[in-house]
Amino acid sequence: MTNIITVKNISKKYNITHQQGGYVALRDVMTNVAKSPFSFLKHKAKEAVGKAGKEDFWALNDINFEVQKGEAIGIIGANGAGKSTLLKILTGITPPTTGEITMRGKVASLLEVGTGFHPELTGRENIFLNGTILGMTKKEINAKFNDIVQFAGIQKFIDTPVKRYSSGMHVRLGFSVAAHMEPDILLVDEVLAVGDAEFQKKCLGKMNEVTKKSRRTILFVSHNMSAIQNLCKRSVLLRDGRVEMIGETEKVVDKYLNNQTNSLKTPLKDRKDRRGNGIIKFINFHIEDERGNVLDDQNIKSGSNITFVFDYKCDDVSKALNIDVGLSLHTHDFSTLSVLYSSYLGKIFQNISPIGEFRFKLKELMLIEGDYKIGARITVDGSESDWPQNGVGSFKVNQNDFYISKNKDFKNKAPLLLNGEWKITTNK
Repeated sequence: MTNIITVKNISKKYNITHQQGGYVALRDVMTNVAKSPFSFLKHKAKEAVGKAGKEDFWALNDINFEVQKGEAIGIIGANGAGKSTLLKILTGITPPTTGEITMRGKVASLLEVGTGFHPELTGRENIFLNGTILGMTKKEINAKFNDIVQFAGIQKFIDTPVKRYSSGMHVRLGFSVAAHMEPDILLVDEVLAVGDAEFQKKCLGKMNEVTKKSRRTILFVSHNMSAIQNLCKRSVLLRDGRVEMIGETEKVVDKYLNNQTNSLKTPLKDRKDRRGNGIIKFINFHIEDERGNVLDDQNIKSGSNITFVFDYKCDDVSKALNIDVGLSLHTHDFSTLSVLYSSYLGKIFQNISPIGEFRFKLKELMLIEGDYKIGARITVDGSESDWPQNGVGSFKVNQNDFYISKNKDFKNKAPLLLNGEWKITTNK
């Protein structure tokens, strides 16, 4: 079978500049020149030759794999593993530092919300613009136009400038254009997560159709392991910019989930899998009951009132302004169930101490029996401060008498439990 994509020895290096001290006023620069002119000139000379506070960062390192025509290949890995960088190299957005890529056929991509759209043009005009970029003639675009609009579900807004579209509308239109233009190779990043559940299902169905009926090739990046398993027979696992495993999707996903679980065994304060400037960092996580007792994370009951406690450390409280703390709940395979930031509830923290706790009280744990993971992220004045990539902890929920019914055969397979009140109104 013919290889439609060949990736050989691909590496990508970025130069990271470390600036010390943040913003510096002109008067400070002039003072430094006056006090130590030779030191100032020496520093500038180092900057000129690239030796002042710079570090080489290899986002990808010696990537090799092949993709056959008609395959759907999953690209998985933790945040920062190099997935999006790889797709940007494949699409030609950024060049590799070393290595070569052979791609046989027309390529379409959906990497970021609104990529390739002109904000001042309408949805109709952008369909023709994107189609032309993909190499389609006006006649070919006209023939597929109605299908594109119907699939995207934006009929009412087709003549509205896309700058007025929501992120979900951007994604729906972008995916619809890319999928209906029948490229030989379709590259799709996690951007589909912006769409609602119904549209994600439509997209997966369309990608399945593209590979099985039209024998076109798809590279699919996602954190949704169930979507990867449903669509892709083979997957590539990236870790720290390297290929850790290539093979059957089920085995690759198992390896990925084991990596995530093993990383949680390292104390949070010692973990290296994190992003952010480090002004505030998470150093520990635990769960308490409503009396303040620390709970065994393997013995938490459905419907119980619990508190998630995130211990933090801040080395410079003067920089800790406008703090927004978020948590996320995930299934064991990292499908996201919920995301909640303090700002959603109108809470932005100020004037914190060097060491303390962020606490979130959950009035009722509405999850069925099973294993779950929790993530956390913190921003300071709009910039990312700390985001442990593999989450901060895990816990096991055990079955409890959440509902009044004592039916022993009752088994709720959906992850979320709903607590409310049923009533009936009869017409006389």
